[in-house]
Amino acid sequence: MKVKFFILLFLATFFVQCRKDNTSLPVTVAVPFSATPYSINYPFFWSKVPILSPANNPLTVEGIALGRKLFYDPILSQNNTMSCATCHNINFSFTDSTKQFSSGLHGEVGKRNAPPIFNLGWFTNYGVLTHQFFWDGGASDLESQVFGPITNPIEMSETLPNVLTKLKLKSEYPTLFKKAFGTDSITSQLLAFAISQFERTIISGNTKFDQGRLINFSNFSPEEMNGFITFTSEKGDCWHCHTLAPPSSPLETDFGLDFSFHNNGLQKIFTDSGLARITKNNGDLGKLKTPSIRNLVFTAPYMHDGRFSTLEQVVDFYDAQAYQGSNVDGFITKNPHPTGLNLSSQEKRELILFLKTLTDSSLIVNTSYSKP
Repeated sequence: MKVKFFILLFLATFFVQCRKDNTSLPVTVAVPFSATPYSINYPFFWSKVPILSPANNPLTVEGIALGRKLFYDPILSQNNTMSCATCHNINFSFTDSTKQFSSGLHGEVGKRNAPPIFNLGWFTNYGVLTHQFFWDGGASDLESQVFGPITNPIEMSETLPNVLTKLKLKSEYPTLFKKAFGTDSITSQLLAFAISQFERTIISGNTKFDQGRLINFSNFSPEEMNGFITFTSEKGDCWHCHTLAPPSSPLETDFGLDFSFHNNGLQKIFTDSGLARITKNNGDLGKLKTPSIRNLVFTAPYMHDGRFSTLEQVVDFYDAQAYQGSNVDGFITKNPHPTGLNLSSQEKRELILFLKTLTDSSLIVNTSYSKP
C-alpha cells in the first residue's frame, strides 16, 4: 500500500509540475513576413496611369533598397568590375555616356546603343505582353530583363549560379535579402525581383512640357509652341510613334496604341533583324521598339545603333533621308510625305527647341537613384 501511495503521489506531483511548467513557457505565434510597402510619388498628372507590379513582387522599401545596392554592385559581373550602372549612368539619364556602343567585360563592343531605363514601370501597362524590353522585345517583363546583361558574354559575362554564390558569401547580402523577402536564401528570382523593384521607382516626370500641361503651355516660348504644333500635326508627323497624350504620357512612345515596334527606314540592308529575331516573322525584319523621347539632351547618340550624335541629324533624317523600302513602316512612307517632310530650317530649329522641353534635369541629380 505504501508503495502504491508513493507512486500515486509521484505521478500526481509530476503531472502538476508538467502542467505548471507548460503554462509558464512563452507561447510562440507564427507571424507572416511583411516588408514595408512603398508608395510611389506619382507626377501630378499621371495619377490615372499607375505603375503595375507583379502580384508576387510588390514594391517595398526593403526590396527597393536591396535592388538599388545590387544595381550598383559590380559583383554581378564575372570579374567584379562592371555593374548595371556601368552602362546605365544616372548622369546621362541612365544611358552609357556618349558612347555609340557599350564595351563589355572583356572589351567586346555591342551592336546596339544602351537605352535609358526611366519610367519602365509603365511598360507593363502599355507594352505588348509577350515582348516588352530590349530594342527587339527580347524580354517579356522587367524581372526577366534583369538576367540578359548579366549572362550576355559580351556584357557582364557571368553565370547566375556564380552570381548567387558570390552574393551568399558577401556578409551583408543574406541579411538584406531576409529584410526584403523574409528569407536569407538568395535565389535568381529574388535577385531579379529586387533589381526590377528599384528600376520601377526611377521616374522622370518633371519637364517643362510636363509643367506646361496644367497651364496650357503658357510657359512655352513662341518658338517652342511652333515646334509643338509641328510635332503634333501632319507637318512633322512625329506624334504617330511618339504620343504625348495619355495613356502614353510617361513614355512618349506609342505603347497601347499598336504593336509598338517599327521599321523607321534606317536600314536598307538588315544588319539588325530587330523584332524578327524574337518572332521569326520576316514581316518584322528591322522593326525596333519605339524609344522614349524624354531627356534627349542627356541620351545622345540616337537610334538603336547610335548613328546620330545630334538632334539636328535626327530631324534631318526624318525630314528627307529615311529609306523608302517595302518593309518600311507606313508612317514613314505614307502620304502626304512620299518624299519626306520638307521642313524649313526654321521649322527644324523650332522642332528641336520643343524636343528640349522634354528634359527632366531633376532626374540626374535625384539622390534616391544614385549609388547608395
